[in-house]
Amino acid sequence: MADASRRDFLKTLGTACVAIALAPLAEKLALADEVASDKQIPADYDWSKHKWGMAIDVEKCIGCGHCVVACKEENGVPKEPFYFRTWVERYQQYGEETVVDSPNGGYEGFSLENQREEKPDKSFFVPKLCNACEHSPCVQVCPVGATFETPDGAVLVDAEYCIGCRYCIQACPYGTRFLNPITGVADKCTLCYHRIHDGRQPACVENCPTQARLFGDLKDKQGPLNQFLREHKIHVLKPHLNTYPKVFYHGIDKEVR
Repeated sequence: MADASRRDFLKTLGTACVAIALAPLAEKLALADEVASDKQIPADYDWSKHKWGMAIDVEKCIGCGHCVVACKEENGVPKEPFYFRTWVERYQQYGEETVVDSPNGGYEGFSLENQREEKPDKSFFVPKLCNACEHSPCVQVCPVGATFETPDGAVLVDAEYCIGCRYCIQACPYGTRFLNPITGVADKCTLCYHRIHDGRQPACVENCPTQARLFGDLKDKQGPLNQFLREHKIHVLKPHLNTYPKVFYHGIDKEVR
């Protein structure tokens, strides 16, 4: 290849690489603007003043499944027992052995049928949902920028952009995503983003009879969420992954992943 042709080729390649590198960011910013223009969000809403998160007090969860039912009803999640934006797991410890189950995601609560005759040494329930990570693997792997983080901390999926490639589903270390069989795009918890901006709580929080779930603004230092985080011993799931979840747990054991 002549020098001039080689230079032209390299110049063209370099331009293409820059365009590819910048495209996801441009798309995410465009999507953020799209979210910002949503008429459900007040025009004077200051994105920089909020960072939404949730705390879960495992010691209060009774495994009733009301949160699972409320989530499915609120968000139109398919009723089949394979699709959940939130679900509840039961942990039962028998000596050194830990048994984990989640029949139908806890939608109908937890029965004592088919339990061992021996009483577990310890038993507790752990609600699961999207962890709204600061460093979200799902955002990083999305090839079209359909998964993005809003400036106030939610991780959302733009159904218009999603091509259903499932990369995000494979990348999520918490198993919180699924391919919606109705829409054909990736689906997950949004912290009920459509309810936040008119002052309502996520459906799972609103319907928890024991207040095991607490939703709030992490930038409100005197708010109830930060007060809870200050006053309790807090853990996040899989901290070694450095995803920096914005869902915090109180009362979980090391067996919980």
